[in-house]
Amino acid sequence: MKILILGSGGREYSIARAMKNEKEVHELFFQPGNGATSDLGTNLNIKDYNELAAFAKENEIELTIVGPEAPLVDGVVDIFKAEGLTIFGPSKEAAQLEGSKVYMKNFLAKYNIPTAAYIESDSIEELYKFTESLTAPIVVKADGLCGGKGVIIAMSHDEAKKAIGEMLSGKSFGDAGKKVIVEEFLDGFELSMFAICDGDDYILLQAAQDHKRLLDGDQGPNTGGMGAYAPTPLVDEELYQKVRDRVIRPTLNGMKEEGAPFEGVLFIGIMVVNGEPITLEFNVRFGDPECEILMPLMTSSVSDMFYKAATKRLSDINVEFSNQYAVGVVMASANYPYSSSTPAEIIVDEVHHEEIAKNTHISYAGVSREDNKLYADGGRVLVCVGLGDSIKEARNRAYLRCGQVHFAGKKIRTDIAYQAL
Repeated sequence: MKILILGSGGREYSIARAMKNEKEVHELFFQPGNGATSDLGTNLNIKDYNELAAFAKENEIELTIVGPEAPLVDGVVDIFKAEGLTIFGPSKEAAQLEGSKVYMKNFLAKYNIPTAAYIESDSIEELYKFTESLTAPIVVKADGLCGGKGVIIAMSHDEAKKAIGEMLSGKSFGDAGKKVIVEEFLDGFELSMFAICDGDDYILLQAAQDHKRLLDGDQGPNTGGMGAYAPTPLVDEELYQKVRDRVIRPTLNGMKEEGAPFEGVLFIGIMVVNGEPITLEFNVRFGDPECEILMPLMTSSVSDMFYKAATKRLSDINVEFSNQYAVGVVMASANYPYSSSTPAEIIVDEVHHEEIAKNTHISYAGVSREDNKLYADGGRVLVCVGLGDSIKEARNRAYLRCGQVHFAGKKIRTDIAYQAL
């Protein structure tokens, strides 16, 4: 099958890697891809979505998969579908579930999907007044896309008010903060759940936990994610069923009622409070680094799952997972997440140990290639993934693999999966 993948991160690399390991031979294309995806397929440089759709038509691309949120919110799916192309991802209208946090919160309220008490407004007086009614910590969110960084957990009323003021003025997140949500802080444990949807049916993948903070012990600033593991032992069948009944099914039914059936990945950020799942947020694509650990756990065909979802035939397939656990550790560049870093050559030691060779791999993200050498370009550079029969075994293998990757200023957390261990 000829497959086009939109995006340049570890998420897109890991989807492609999973497809390369299938029995069926696929020809892969990336827009734009990264310095390592060229080992898996052909990188393109076609930024205009209409031109990209024309390329897909001309080259008989049978399936397009959209990795990041920005093209989805921009309506790339609508453009491809108008040309009769098969593409996996939500329409521009359905992508508002991530594109606008205000839309998402109002949708949750309308369809009685459990979520935290909130107010959404562009009035500083209204927001301050609601803030005063809450007990700190207080959650402040910018409405639009902020690359996973538009949420502030304020430890005092003053800190919350400062965050509100900076968002509304455009200082923090530009236009993305022109409308603000203030909501109650929920005390529990957080999960990432992913449903592959075709508008009517869905398949719920294994629950993961990711680590947002930069430093060990969940200290330091929020990031796009410093590591993740799956499946998490913090979820039992009863909790999965509650998520199916109270969150996913009413969301799919609600989106149909809104005239925007949801197709693609519904990423549900869940806070479990006293055994009850409360929806923190929706995203309309795979989490990164969660995707890097979910893909290697799938034993059934990844390409078939995406294709059947994109052609509204999810009910035709069974998705199967291995009994193993996966742990992914992100390696970031020296100045992440504050500023860009100078490109640094990546040296990867040869793996001589069969156990490590067989049960670990690297998913590349922020890398470029020059003279056949890979360079860390800044941001999150790569993810070292370990598989094992226990979380501990998977984690130990992931960290052994980390020890074999070198570049100037590399930054990692040393406690990924600590919640489960």
